[in-house]
Amino acid sequence: MNLCNSRLSVTFVRQCSTIFTSGILQNKCRLSSCSSSSSTQRNMSSGVRGSRDSSGSSGSSGSAGTAGAGGAIPFQHPHCDRAAMYEQPVRKMRTKAGTYDYDLVVIGGGSAGLACAKEAVLNGARVACLDFVKPTPTLGTKWGVGGTCVNVGCIPKKLMHQASLLGEAVHEAAAYGWNVDDKIKPDWSKLVQSVQNHIKSVNWVTRVDLRDKKVEYINGLGSFVDAHTMLAKLKSSERTITAQNFVIAVGGRPRYPDIPGAVEHGITSDDLFSLDREPGKTLVVGAGYIGLECAGFLKGLGYEPTVMVRSIVLRGFDQQMAELVASSMEERGIPFLRKSVPLSVEKQDDGKLLVKYKNTETGEEAEELFDTVLWAIGRKGLVEDLNLSNAGVSVQKDKIPVDSQEATNVPNIYAVGDIIYGKPELTPVAILAGRLLARRLYGGATQRMDYSDVATTVFTPLEYACVGLSEEEAVKQYGEDEVEVFHGYYKPTEFFIPQKSVRYCYLKAVAERHGDQRVYGLHYLGPVAGEVIQGFAAALKSGLTVNTLMNTVGIHPTTAEEFTRLSITKRSGLDPTPASCCS
Repeated sequence: MNLCNSRLSVTFVRQCSTIFTSGILQNKCRLSSCSSSSSTQRNMSSGVRGSRDSSGSSGSSGSAGTAGAGGAIPFQHPHCDRAAMYEQPVRKMRTKAGTYDYDLVVIGGGSAGLACAKEAVLNGARVACLDFVKPTPTLGTKWGVGGTCVNVGCIPKKLMHQASLLGEAVHEAAAYGWNVDDKIKPDWSKLVQSVQNHIKSVNWVTRVDLRDKKVEYINGLGSFVDAHTMLAKLKSSERTITAQNFVIAVGGRPRYPDIPGAVEHGITSDDLFSLDREPGKTLVVGAGYIGLECAGFLKGLGYEPTVMVRSIVLRGFDQQMAELVASSMEERGIPFLRKSVPLSVEKQDDGKLLVKYKNTETGEEAEELFDTVLWAIGRKGLVEDLNLSNAGVSVQKDKIPVDSQEATNVPNIYAVGDIIYGKPELTPVAILAGRLLARRLYGGATQRMDYSDVATTVFTPLEYACVGLSEEEAVKQYGEDEVEVFHGYYKPTEFFIPQKSVRYCYLKAVAERHGDQRVYGLHYLGPVAGEVIQGFAAALKSGLTVNTLMNTVGIHPTTAEEFTRLSITKRSGLDPTPASCCS
């Protein structure tokens, strides 16, 4: 996934670039993004992107004060958390060769851990990386190095989403004049094999890359003995490892509900992408992004998913957009069981699964047969096996709290990625945070991770992408009278001939009502949402205003240009439905 819609994106960035950006690129989730050229990495480590002191002041600023010293934070901006990135001095470590086995031991072979380990080696540290995958409780699924993203997350999810879209496109092709066989249907086994072959190739490339970069890979389950010592349980032995610093990057795994039959008969996304049988009629329990994405591609592949929603859809996202996503899925024939929770799962003699559930509002109970039950009710941090208490590391709700330097309460132990408390659980966030940490520890760099305004995409059949504040968050933060929402429906050109529904193609810009009308958030529901929003994310980070947005010429006919055509506000009450595509 590249930084797409490049011409439009560049137009925005050029018009907005009077404000110095943080330099944080939200690289999309793929293995090659875990490493860049050595020269680029060394340049970034040595501060080539801009000469800044620890307070964040540029060389021409003349102000080096910090909030802690009573001065103003240099370069305040609504979309760059400069206080967190530069306010306090950065803790720097000096390696003590010979005192410990390693300068750094990274626990976890996923996106965050790999990025941190390789960057540390590039900056002269002796590094080992521990990686171990516990089999899933139902099917015993395991996988190779690379973490959730590569093996059971972003990559297989996107591939199956693409398979679903291709199936849809094949049928649409008939409307464009292609002779299409009506008997076209997917082969689940072939799809799974293709996906797994790709994953295994990435696993292999990752191992080779670690070897080439002189990171010692240890396939073992690590647990702390003390703050500088770890015990690694290997396949047939144990090994004691000492290190000056540790980085915990173990990520998380799916949760199971505490009901009869959940673990024995249900699966999670950890199992789905290598499932050795067709999923058939599937109950997806949970309406977060994982649940909706899985339900979406299962429907596109010709199966029968049903989504069970305990409370709300896409918690943490803009709720108007979330409901539009759900409605678009319902229009495609995916039933939603609202305000419902499962009570039990029982396997029948014919192999079917009888699910009993209850409506939490009415108390009414019901039951239904399914071929597969997929739990998508959230994820938990993998802190159980680490014996963190031995090292004195604090835990909060199965996650690890850290400061703005990704440091735990123990001076030489850090954490990055999905395991840290209260931060976005996204692969590109994990990768960049891991790299920046390594550069600070061993490369003399000062830049920290800016967790604000991270763009993301939900890969449902009609994709949803966003960056910045939701409408609810903006109103809560600034007040309803100070927020203006520009919105509109639109009609993708490619939808016309096959007569696809445009009912839910919608976007909005949440902005400051007065003054410069800075854009607080952008939301888009439609085709290739991730490709569309990436360039706008850079514009928003650069201080995008409504005036700049509306005075940018869009590329026609594209869906991305619709952001440049926004002119109707919710406050006006005018109809946001366009009369035509070219007016």
